[in-house]
Amino acid sequence: MRMSSVDSSANMCVACLRTQVDISEGIPKQVTVHFCKQCERYLQPPATWVQCALESRELLALCLKKLKSSMTKVRLIDAGFLWTEPHSKRIKMKLTVQKEVMNGAILQQVFVVEFVIQSQMCDDCHRVEAKDFWKAVVQVRQKTVHKKTFYYLEQLLLKHKLHMNALNIKEIHEGIDFYYGSKQHAQKMVDFLQCTVPCRSKTSQRLISHDIHSNTYNYKSTFSVEIVPVCKDNVVCLSPRLAQSLGNMGQICVCIRVTSTIHLIDPRTLQIAEVDGNTYWRNPFNSLCSPRQLEEFIVMDVDIIRDQKLGAGAGTRSSKHTLAEVWVQKTSEMDTSQQYHCRTFLGHLLNIGDLVLGYDFANSNINDEHLNKMNPHHVPDVVLIKKSYDRSRRVKRRNWKLQEMARDREGMDTDDERQYQDFLEDLEEDEALRKNVNIYKDASKIPVESDTDDDGAPRISLMEMMEELSLTDATGGEGADMMTE
Repeated sequence: MRMSSVDSSANMCVACLRTQVDISEGIPKQVTVHFCKQCERYLQPPATWVQCALESRELLALCLKKLKSSMTKVRLIDAGFLWTEPHSKRIKMKLTVQKEVMNGAILQQVFVVEFVIQSQMCDDCHRVEAKDFWKAVVQVRQKTVHKKTFYYLEQLLLKHKLHMNALNIKEIHEGIDFYYGSKQHAQKMVDFLQCTVPCRSKTSQRLISHDIHSNTYNYKSTFSVEIVPVCKDNVVCLSPRLAQSLGNMGQICVCIRVTSTIHLIDPRTLQIAEVDGNTYWRNPFNSLCSPRQLEEFIVMDVDIIRDQKLGAGAGTRSSKHTLAEVWVQKTSEMDTSQQYHCRTFLGHLLNIGDLVLGYDFANSNINDEHLNKMNPHHVPDVVLIKKSYDRSRRVKRRNWKLQEMARDREGMDTDDERQYQDFLEDLEEDEALRKNVNIYKDASKIPVESDTDDDGAPRISLMEMMEELSLTDATGGEGADMMTE
């Protein structure tokens, strides 16, 4: 209620003036704030959704903006939250304002504004619920029967937390799809893939809608990424031109690792070379055999080659491997006298009587463009890939684990578990490969050690393992009692 005349107000003391004049008049005492329950964001008009914690500076600023238009005639001195029950859907704010009234008197008043939280689904969550949520998709494909490269890629994404921006991840045959709410996040993913695995990409977009009044377009973008169809432990046949450019190495090579490049080794000379994505697509080559064609051999004789002389223009030799000539016999043909002679890069691992996995080229019918043109005398009878260990013992002894991405799976192969075990064994055997992978201690497994179990299989040391973060331990919920002083 305002004063009836200016003269009478001038003769009042401040206490009486405060009872007659309400300087908070016109400022609403109850305001509505919209909140999305799905993503826990608040609406900042006109169309921005922001993440705010309760009683945070961000939420204080958002609430004050709701009152800004009605507070143009007063001066804001202080603002702060009053405690309310978190589930009450009410936010109370205490405001202190000043205003100059009649005859230059300045009044200060404290009052409370109540903000009522109303649920409203944001546009992003609305699209998710309508199954029309993605603006861009990255389709990663590799035309191989083995998923070793995808398992490695999964660990890289987990380590760098690049899967966090994806709205959905769907695993399908020959690949995996990543769905994103913005084209920028999808482009970031493609850039990461091009830096970590040898691949090539294509981009396309489809027009969804067009507003002729504002001249805005709504597109859905698709990024197609194709990874080279070569995995670890594959045997490949290079073109003569590519083999010559890599330091006159042999055309028959073994892929020992796939990171940002394809790492190849020549089993006849120990020459190593790296082939990047651009080089591969200019001179493509395919795997000659699939991992399912690996056969088990027993080593009958080993002869280490000490002085191997390389020809002119030869490239780098591997210092981690040892060249050897071996005689092997298939474990399935132990009742015959058939033996095979070959050179191998596994001389540092093999002893007489060891089991080794390899490909039998002598009895295989392989159709490959470059292999068919090679001199048959230069094609080895057997290419040995890796030493064979007892898998059940390795699984029992393994006291570590990897994290996995949450994803939708469809058309899963029954062979996936065996392929995943192959990848875990590769990590144990290849120190360079596991440098890019986060390996965690498995507290649920206590390895049982005995003298008979030690068959020389490679292991991962405790120094390379990380402790898995437990949220209950961090908050003192179910972990150890928190110490206070």
